[in-house]
Amino acid sequence: MTTPSAPDRATPTLKALGAATAERHPYPADREADVALRDGSTVHIRPVRADDEAAMRAFYAHLSIESRAFRFFSAGANLDRAAKQSVEVDYLDRYALVATVGHDHRIVGHAIYVRLDRPHDHGSEIAVAEAGTTGSAPSVVAAESAFAVADDYQGRGLGTILLAHLAEAAHEAGYQVFVNQVLPDNRRMIGVIRASGFPLRTRSMPGYMEIEVPTSLAPDGLERFMDRDRIAAVAALTTFLRPSSVAVIGASRRRGTVGGELFHNLLATGFQGPVYPVNPSAPVVQSVPAFASVGDIPGPVDLALVAVPADQVADVARACGEAGVRALVGISAGFAETGAEGRARQRELLSICREYGMRLIGPNCMGIMNTDPAVRMNATFSPGYPPRGRIGFLSQSGGLGVAAVTRATAPPLAMSSFVSVGNKADISGNDVIQFWEQDDDTAVILLYLESFGNPRNFGRIARRVSRSKPIVAVKSGRFAAGVRATGSHTGALIAASDLTVDALFRQAGVIRTDTLSELFDVASVLASQPVPGGARVGIVTNGGGAGIVCADACEALGLTVPALSDGTQRRLRERIPHAASVLNPVDLIASAGPSAYTEAIDMLAAAGEVDALIVISLPPFAAEATAVAEAVRDSAGRRHEMPILAVFMSSDGLPEAILRGERTQDDGASAETNGLRTVPSFGFPEEAARALAHTVGYGAWRRAPVGAMPDLARVDADGAAATIASALLRGGGWLTVEEVERLLACYGLAVPPSEVARSARAAGAAADRLGGTVALKALGPGVLHKTDIGAIRLGLSGRAQVEREARALRKALTDAGHQADGFIVQRMVDGGVEMLVGVVHDPLFGPVVAVGAGGTAAELIKDVRVGLTPLTDLEAREMLRSLATFPLLDGFRGAPKADVAALEDVILRVGAMVEAHAEIAELDLNPVIALPEGALVVDARIRAEPAPAARPLLARRSI
Repeated sequence: MTTPSAPDRATPTLKALGAATAERHPYPADREADVALRDGSTVHIRPVRADDEAAMRAFYAHLSIESRAFRFFSAGANLDRAAKQSVEVDYLDRYALVATVGHDHRIVGHAIYVRLDRPHDHGSEIAVAEAGTTGSAPSVVAAESAFAVADDYQGRGLGTILLAHLAEAAHEAGYQVFVNQVLPDNRRMIGVIRASGFPLRTRSMPGYMEIEVPTSLAPDGLERFMDRDRIAAVAALTTFLRPSSVAVIGASRRRGTVGGELFHNLLATGFQGPVYPVNPSAPVVQSVPAFASVGDIPGPVDLALVAVPADQVADVARACGEAGVRALVGISAGFAETGAEGRARQRELLSICREYGMRLIGPNCMGIMNTDPAVRMNATFSPGYPPRGRIGFLSQSGGLGVAAVTRATAPPLAMSSFVSVGNKADISGNDVIQFWEQDDDTAVILLYLESFGNPRNFGRIARRVSRSKPIVAVKSGRFAAGVRATGSHTGALIAASDLTVDALFRQAGVIRTDTLSELFDVASVLASQPVPGGARVGIVTNGGGAGIVCADACEALGLTVPALSDGTQRRLRERIPHAASVLNPVDLIASAGPSAYTEAIDMLAAAGEVDALIVISLPPFAAEATAVAEAVRDSAGRRHEMPILAVFMSSDGLPEAILRGERTQDDGASAETNGLRTVPSFGFPEEAARALAHTVGYGAWRRAPVGAMPDLARVDADGAAATIASALLRGGGWLTVEEVERLLACYGLAVPPSEVARSARAAGAAADRLGGTVALKALGPGVLHKTDIGAIRLGLSGRAQVEREARALRKALTDAGHQADGFIVQRMVDGGVEMLVGVVHDPLFGPVVAVGAGGTAAELIKDVRVGLTPLTDLEAREMLRSLATFPLLDGFRGAPKADVAALEDVILRVGAMVEAHAEIAELDLNPVIALPEGALVVDARIRAEPAPAARPLLARRSI
């Protein structure tokens, strides 16, 4: 697959590129990236280097005659000259990439662009759009580009990725459009560009086609590239969870060892494929002939489980790469979790895997499982093997993974598959979630997480997956050990907790639980019951006290326990014991038998007055418990549209066995067996209420409309970028008052009229010009929290008073050791509600926007809600309305209602600003005065610092 250079013309072209080059720019190391291809394997993409000339010559020589003809317009091209020209770059006007694989770093792809010195003004609609103009077509900065991919790597998505990475580099260098010359017969390359997500325009020229491609992706095109990431993740995980053959390297003859248990478990569960033990010291392992090395195995090996000492793992991985192994599970510990030496060992392991395009789970993990009867793979050293179920479980902790697998002994907690990711050197939770998204055997996804590799990508993926499959997560480390140093109220409010994780999960629809027990409680409901359509709960019990406890728990968790209608009460009285209470909870009294439960459940489910049922039994006798459990199970089987949870406050365990139904096959049971729906059972009412509340919240999130990204008027992104660039030129840090005001104005954020004065006399004159009452604020390098150091005076009027207070303020600050360089004189804003809108740029999560009660007591009240950018209109709305102090904005005790829409607009504009300008490290708007009409930013601080280089599109975790 290639695009050629154009035929010789008067203008410089790729074919005619001579040896003369401009001064080289530094090698752009930040453009190096490992990327996954469509089949799940990986390649390394990097800028070309001068020492690649010989490798480029070999690359061109190994192209088929057809591919070479497409690339050079002739199969007889001078390959020595072509190789030399391919590495002559200056990393600005001439730029090239190569894709390499293997320990010898064989080049399997090449992409290059060269500046077109003539204006490109062909009337391209793409050029017009890229230049941001209308009317006649402008001249645009264009580059000629060409691509070539090795024949054995064609059809795997490499050409599209090279195009994307080359376009990113070109766009950063100021180029707007690529011009490609393609032979008419080169339909494959045309198809690649057309399917890439980049819009294109074609023109027929004598003997070839000219294709114009913009260097920037529209949002829908970017989404198509993200879909390629999903395809690659699914392909990679398919190799792990549905392998045709498995090798256990370090398989042991002795049970009770990791290598011994791994091999035994694969045999004991009946893996549906060959299992090869590899042990250089044992000719036979557990009655199976063994191999000295993976290279001695006669057949292909999809998956290798590595359980050897850490210092031997690198050699084993290289041997696996040479043998063509596609996937590696690193069981061995002794890597990044152990310190600097272990981190170096892990980097070496990942580097070897990347060289061979081999994917890695772990190291330092427990292994993986798949309960599908067509696979039957227990590739762990866990003593338990769960029956087939509908839950996919990922654990970052091997020990907790063992506990989870041991607990998943029956529906509704049975598993479809299990993945222990360990140190997540390569395969991440994001990859596994995308596999489960398309896995028909998985209905619920459970996660135990200790850290995030790419939380922004997690949020994007989870938001999509949660629309169809619930994700339930425990994230350990809820509180930081300490508060990091920060110069803003916003940073102080969110630094000491994991509010960012809460925001990530909330926006993505992920159900967060506090404990592992709660995780499995929620999973048992979601794996067996429909998602509730609302928050109304009906309670059926044979013990009044238990019913009251359950109702209290429901109300405390945001659920409602509504009184039943007169008609429903009347029908209940006709069919259940006379002494029963028919309000809600429905108390059947202690003597109620199975038939009373059946009548009550069926009537409440049919009445349409509740969205879910919690059925409680305090059985005095085991036989009675069994009969009631069967009645609950049978009723649930008839009412598939409503979730039903059971609470049996009994210690004999019999009801749970009945409620989960009967198995229909030896290999496992699904969530519904013998036509009887599985019913989750709990020991106490509070547990059932908590699990139900989580599912109700998830249902509400899924039913809510998807918010829209705001289309904001009065935004000057280029002006904002210029202001930030000026601040960075002097070293960054806190912006000046003038810079802050310019930046806010670029995003349409309103501030009260104000002036900067350098002296007390100038401050008085400014007050005269502004008129009315004013606020006086000191300026100085250490003046951040003005109220804390007495650097503000409010309610001043007239030149004389302002001048007098300015002198007194400067003296007080000087006496206290602060430097006062001048003053801000600002017209006072009367009335309104003081709010805070701020941002902290998190290294992993990106911009974190905080909204809360503002003013001097912001950190005392700590009423704050955070969201991660990009923010939708509905997310900004929800952030405000979830504040405990929101009633102050809504006319509390007769006060005028604030313009909430204007405040939402402030949130969205701030979110758009920090999303577009990663250099904004910290921002504090406090207070923002929400008025009956409009919202004004009364005080603002913004800190800028150079942003880290963006990772290339689809780049995997760096080594």
